[in-house]
Amino acid sequence: MNAEVMHRIQFAFTVTFHYLFPQLTMGLALLIVVLKTVALRTGDERWHEAARFWGRIFGINFVFGVVTGIPMEFEFGTNWAQFSRMTGGVIGQPLAMEGVFSFFLESAFLGLFLYGEKRLSRTWHWLSSVLVFLGSWLSGYFIIVTDAWMQHPVAYQINARGQFEITSFVGLLTNPWAILQYMHNMCGAVITGAFVMAATGAFYLLEDRLQEYSRIYLRVGVTAGVLACIAIIFPTGDLSGKYVAHHQPVSIAAMEGLFHTQKGAGIVLLGQPVESTGQIDNPLVVNGVLSFLIYGTTKAEVQGLDAFPRDQWPSTLPLLFYAYHIMAGLGTYFVAVMALAAFLLWRGKLWSSRWMLWALLLSFPLPYIANTAGWMTAEIGRQPWLVYGLLRTGQGFSANVSASNTLFTLLGFMGMYALLAILFIVLIYREISRGPVVTHEAVAAD
Repeated sequence: MNAEVMHRIQFAFTVTFHYLFPQLTMGLALLIVVLKTVALRTGDERWHEAARFWGRIFGINFVFGVVTGIPMEFEFGTNWAQFSRMTGGVIGQPLAMEGVFSFFLESAFLGLFLYGEKRLSRTWHWLSSVLVFLGSWLSGYFIIVTDAWMQHPVAYQINARGQFEITSFVGLLTNPWAILQYMHNMCGAVITGAFVMAATGAFYLLEDRLQEYSRIYLRVGVTAGVLACIAIIFPTGDLSGKYVAHHQPVSIAAMEGLFHTQKGAGIVLLGQPVESTGQIDNPLVVNGVLSFLIYGTTKAEVQGLDAFPRDQWPSTLPLLFYAYHIMAGLGTYFVAVMALAAFLLWRGKLWSSRWMLWALLLSFPLPYIANTAGWMTAEIGRQPWLVYGLLRTGQGFSANVSASNTLFTLLGFMGMYALLAILFIVLIYREISRGPVVTHEAVAAD
């Protein structure tokens, strides 16, 4: 296995493991603001305690996100030195702003939120939760601006040394790809937070304890979940798909397994793509749907992979196909589960519908899978480019770092992250087992 492939595997592993944590912190940040807002308006101590409980979960998750995020900053220099040298004049600025502004905003006010409640008025404590939310979501935006520039480069020029430079920082920040990708990504983060919160509420109800807190978690989780599940399909998913089809048509063809250009192209629900034959084995196809989704008519022609040179096809095409279909399939499942849960919540039957509570409880890992599959779709779909149409992946890796060295450090990361995963599970399990602290004020509010 050559050095380039090993560098890609190592970065894929570290970034995939890392993103297990930010997606929950970004999702919970919004839901904690909701909890604190209701608590502030009603004065109900149960909502305050619910926010404190999820603040502790947020804090643990935040720490692990920071720890697992640090190595990736070094990997840009160790594994992808050529990429960093050529694009640092562009991607360095949003990455620096993410660290200097949004990360410090989030971490500073997280400290106030977790430890300053007794010293702050309730209004100021609510404000600290809002600022944690803003820092968390602003951090996500700067990261996505960086990735979006690699997907759809804008506002740049190439200097005499062959390096990329920014020509308009505003143009970089307002990249249409970044805006669409950000909206879609944050809906995914809210779905993760909503399912985790709803699953925790379902867990307590199934154990027949902490009834009032369980209902708060389910009410907030299901309501936020159904709204985010709808938004991730339309408008954010629909607009993102159309934008990819316009700017990266070869990626759409690979995602859909469309080997041949077709009028009235259908969408493949199930199947196995075979590159050597240019066919989908055992396909389940709905005719005309792909043309309609992209162009608004079932008669439109959609370019297949045969319209592009073979060296521009995304690498590991079957993995891209499966990742995309896992993301889309789970997104459909999320809508169905949350819509049904929302209906039962509206009818006042959710608390007693044990089958629905079990469905919510067992579904909590699935948003993690869907978000991972979504990022795999975006990043594999961009291949064979690091910067789409401008810099190939083979031109960006550190050729002086051997495959064996990268394998050695990869094994080290795997061992270290396995220990971190065990520690994370132990800490989260302890918090959920203990649950929110039932205070005298909360009992009085009951």
